[in-house]
Amino acid sequence: MTEGLRHLTFVVALLILVGGPRRSSGDGGEFSGDYSKLSGIIIPGFASTQLRAWSFLDCPYSPLDFNPLDLVWLDSTKLLSAVNCWLKCMLLDPYNQTDHPECKSRPDSGLSAITELDPGCITGPLSSVWKEWIKWCIEFGIEANAIIAVPYDWRLAPSMLEERDLYFHRLKLTFETAHKLRGGPSIVFAHSLGNYVFRYFLEWLKLEIAPKHYSQWLDDHIHAYFAVGAPLLGATETVKATLFGNTFGLPVSEGTARLMFNSFASSLWMLPFSKYCTADNPYWKHFSRASRKSHQTYQCEDHEFLLNYSGWPTNIVNIEIPSIRAFDAYPPVTEVAQANFSSMECGLPTQLSFSAREVSDGTFFKAIEDYDSDNKRLLYQLQKSYHGDPILNPLTPWERPPIKNVFCIYGVDLKTEVGYYFAPSGKPYPDNWIITDIIYELEGSLVSRSGNLVEGNPGAASGDETVPYNSLSLCKNWLGPKVNITRAPQSEHDGSDVQVELNVEHQHEADVVPNMTRSPRVKYITYYEDSESIPGKRTAVWELDKDRLHMISSS
Repeated sequence: MTEGLRHLTFVVALLILVGGPRRSSGDGGEFSGDYSKLSGIIIPGFASTQLRAWSFLDCPYSPLDFNPLDLVWLDSTKLLSAVNCWLKCMLLDPYNQTDHPECKSRPDSGLSAITELDPGCITGPLSSVWKEWIKWCIEFGIEANAIIAVPYDWRLAPSMLEERDLYFHRLKLTFETAHKLRGGPSIVFAHSLGNYVFRYFLEWLKLEIAPKHYSQWLDDHIHAYFAVGAPLLGATETVKATLFGNTFGLPVSEGTARLMFNSFASSLWMLPFSKYCTADNPYWKHFSRASRKSHQTYQCEDHEFLLNYSGWPTNIVNIEIPSIRAFDAYPPVTEVAQANFSSMECGLPTQLSFSAREVSDGTFFKAIEDYDSDNKRLLYQLQKSYHGDPILNPLTPWERPPIKNVFCIYGVDLKTEVGYYFAPSGKPYPDNWIITDIIYELEGSLVSRSGNLVEGNPGAASGDETVPYNSLSLCKNWLGPKVNITRAPQSEHDGSDVQVELNVEHQHEADVVPNMTRSPRVKYITYYEDSESIPGKRTAVWELDKDRLHMISSS
């Protein structure tokens, strides 16, 4: 997600917080009075919370040791001077998610935990996350108690967040405290993985509150939800980080980054998955005789098998394996994977392809298990922390959250990775795979890293450089059958160049593509709004055009 998109979201929200419209008093628990009584609750994204040491660690061959409360994520000085020591404070046990025996880290608390990851004269501006927004809050006169950060240990799977840190209990208390303190409900700002955290919280809350009070609690405590850059169907870069490594700009090798990333159970939380495959809702099992630990039924609609690529632009993974063994070695592999084997000559390297469904259901990891020692860990965590989660299988599509006002905001038309070609490197783990090619989506087309056009099913636009368009735009399905669409230039305008379409028919499962003129030299914001389909609920989707997003905050 670009900085400009984040800035626009916050400016709009601040206007609501500071001096938005007034609403008359009402009965039945409705919020009444000044919108400035609202609170803003921030749920940060992946790797967007500081982690601090909670133990003593002597680092040999380095003058820099780790002491309690020392910054771990991110202290670039210690990373550069003692990477092995730093890794001990970052790594988790790949199976039980406990800390390294020699070092323990925990998330920092408060707004300072999410403002800058690596404060300093040189690194500060490069690692700034929410700092500028906090400055705006002060300039706009927002009270200090109106903005609340809820950091979390982004290395953990959702169930472990609650088991180890009681995170969701504390999040519930945060909403209730904010309501008592300021007299009104809260606005939720969730970015990237933070949207997954919020979704899990909403499902967890069903088991904490009596069913007849659940909707009332949400109405009383949450006025609006801003889903910013939400990977609603996952992100392909998660697969790259799992198999090859993603340094995210850190001065480490891809192998080291992969080793660290794969020690986190959260490494699988944003795997790409199909919008046509669902699982039983574990919520109802808590009120039936069925065991909470019983296996969940995973089922797919006919669309999954009639369409290519699980509804994604192309296959997520194309991987070359050294040789072919008996097909019995891969009992869980689907018929699609079996077709891959049918034309292979024994003993020769061959290429297998896997869709989003085959990545998220474990077929891909099982197929290459004999060629990668890390896949046993991945399969274990996939089943334990995701498919077998007692609250929710996060690797399934979600419907509109039951919040009064939902705003889904994301950037489009940036070059975004949607598929990969992998091959063995001949080196040991964690450097045993190399990327031989990358498939990008770019403004409605698919291209390879070399610039060649690729066949597939590109969407109407491309993604935000990190998350593909089909994943970001899934929230258009939250809109009703008739949508009002407004397209406005991002730069200053007098209103004559604003285009409006009212009551545009929208079929479920189909993208809403406005029939409007576009100037190639102008960057637009396209607003999709629906306030009629669900009585008392408003849904809006904002798409922001590409590379001039950074100019929005100053326009």
